[in-house]
Amino acid sequence: MSKVKAYAALSPTTPLVPFEVDRREPGPTDLVIDIAWCGVCHSDIHQARDEWGGSLFPMVPGHEIVGKVVRVGGAVKRFAVGDLAGVGCMVDSCRTCDSCKRDLEQFCQKGAAFTYNGTEMDRKTPTFGGYSKQVVVTEGFALRISPKLDLAGAAPLLCAGITTWSPLRHWKAGPGQRVGVVGLGGLGHMAVKLAASLGCEVTMLSTSRAKEADARRLGAHEFALTSDRATFKKLAGHFDLILDTISAPHDYNAYLGLLRVDGTMVLLGVPPQPAPVAAHALIGGRRSLAGSLIGGIAETQELLDHCATHGITSDVEVIPVEKVNEAYGRMLKNDVRYRFVLDLATL
Repeated sequence: MSKVKAYAALSPTTPLVPFEVDRREPGPTDLVIDIAWCGVCHSDIHQARDEWGGSLFPMVPGHEIVGKVVRVGGAVKRFAVGDLAGVGCMVDSCRTCDSCKRDLEQFCQKGAAFTYNGTEMDRKTPTFGGYSKQVVVTEGFALRISPKLDLAGAAPLLCAGITTWSPLRHWKAGPGQRVGVVGLGGLGHMAVKLAASLGCEVTMLSTSRAKEADARRLGAHEFALTSDRATFKKLAGHFDLILDTISAPHDYNAYLGLLRVDGTMVLLGVPPQPAPVAAHALIGGRRSLAGSLIGGIAETQELLDHCATHGITSDVEVIPVEKVNEAYGRMLKNDVRYRFVLDLATL
């Protein structure tokens, strides 16, 4: 075990504070990564404040990790000391169930080991995330990061990026398809960039006209104001695919009406309460309402390689780690364009 500096939530009602965690000694297939950058995800707030229930304290959040490999086990084949590497939302899975064999480790039937607020696959050893100086991870769950990318901007690709990439790939988004993106935040701005890079016709669906210029800068071809009810008549039956990134309560039925026959709306945000869905919103056009959760390791690597080829990173505001509590407050006010990233050199 080695002691590593970190920032942690000690309870759901107190600010994050400096802390030390025990990192395990690396085994034959493990990497040790010195963390340079870690994105701040809205789910960090939910879990640090126990808003989803079942949070484990002390908790070191952070699952958008980018850094440099400083040590490798003797059986590691894909990484060497000095390589750039990333860690996303998972650090292990059973690797034997049907989901894992299909490269869908996020749906591991025995339960994946998530990067923080969980345990390793032994169900005993707690996992601590990227608001820290170092992480130890098994090679199979480490990701290659291209030096072509701005590394601070690359960090959010490991959650916000893959969360939007996975449904675009699963529903085969590409040229000729009309994709609507609901909400221009951490997820939404990545959805716009990635859908546009795949050749889709992208429309930003937002309640704020102030978001239009940014949406177009990010790659949206069209902008529609959803606070204007006329928008839902004008765009009825328009989209092949809608990515809904909103975590606040809103009317799913209205957005389902924007789908073409056989269109799909994919939920990526997690509102606090269940939302009613009318049967006629689905059966009238054989429409589908679906959900998607991050992506598997192979798919995440595919995303990172795509982003390196196309020069895509997240729009970020880099902050010192001691400002993380301030960042949480600003995120709740939507006061960030579009992702905070912690500079771990400041820890």
